[in-house]
Amino acid sequence: MTTTVEEQIRDTVTSNDVVLFMKGTKMMPQCGFSSRVAGVLNFMGVDFADVNVLADDGIRQGIKDFSDWPTIPQLYVKGEFVGGCDIITEMTLSGELDALFEKEGVAFSKDAAEKIRQANA
Repeated sequence: MTTTVEEQIRDTVTSNDVVLFMKGTKMMPQCGFSSRVAGVLNFMGVDFADVNVLADDGIRQGIKDFSDWPTIPQLYVKGEFVGGCDIITEMTLSGELDALFEKEGVAFSKDAAEKIRQANA
């Protein structure tokens, strides 16, 4: 039985607490926007799955259709689409990302989140 791209994406976002669909990997991002979001998550100590859309054209287009969002990266928390680079940046600076992680039981460093906010104040 072959799974469709949509099923593959749904399985990925539901079987991992935090998933970042990105260009490249969390250790080797291939674009600035992906690098920024992965950097925030890494700095905050969030355990997340990374999906390199450059490795699979089906996933690259499929994730845009799945979320109805035109750009990469895309962050999912507990199966829900959160946003792309600009939204994640805003949520990090406003504290909304902390609140979302706390509500969903995702472990992260509150100190690191504060440092990001202080550096961008």
